[in-house]
Amino acid sequence: MKTTIRAQQMRVPTSFYPAAEKKLSKFDRFFPDDTEVVLKISSKRNLDSVEMTINSGGIIYRSEKQGDSLLTALDEAIEATLRQIRKNKTRLEKKLRGGAFVKETEEPETHEDEDTEQITRVKTFSLKPMSSEEAILQMNLLNHSFFVFTDQESGKVCVVYRRNENDYGMIVQE
Repeated sequence: MKTTIRAQQMRVPTSFYPAAEKKLSKFDRFFPDDTEVVLKISSKRNLDSVEMTINSGGIIYRSEKQGDSLLTALDEAIEATLRQIRKNKTRLEKKLRGGAFVKETEEPETHEDEDTEQITRVKTFSLKPMSSEEAILQMNLLNHSFFVFTDQESGKVCVVYRRNENDYGMIVQE
């Protein structure tokens, strides 16, 4: 696995690198060698935060946890990702064999100021054809509330989203 560690407004302790590599070796049985792992670490209000993103064959797993130390936060993020994999094991096995997932990045985010509305961050991503079930699975793996995709049957841009009643909705392009 290819591991990248990014620190935000802090220095990474040298002891963190080998410990992180050892802990991330738990994923070797799930992912091939070309899998990319990005760890973003930061410290806020006496809590260390680890955001872990794993990109393997177009499927993105993401978890973000906080703890008293970087290793504690990393342990919690790893456990959260392992829970995601176990929860979706049968669906993921079926989809991975067929190569149904495509590369994806996070959705664009906007930020509103009180006086003026201003876009502070723009993200781009490619829309590849997939079914609504695949889009819901990818949305859940990313832990997002919505997901934009191209419907493989109609070729239209669609959005699936999580509703308050713990079910899903879909917006279809006219």
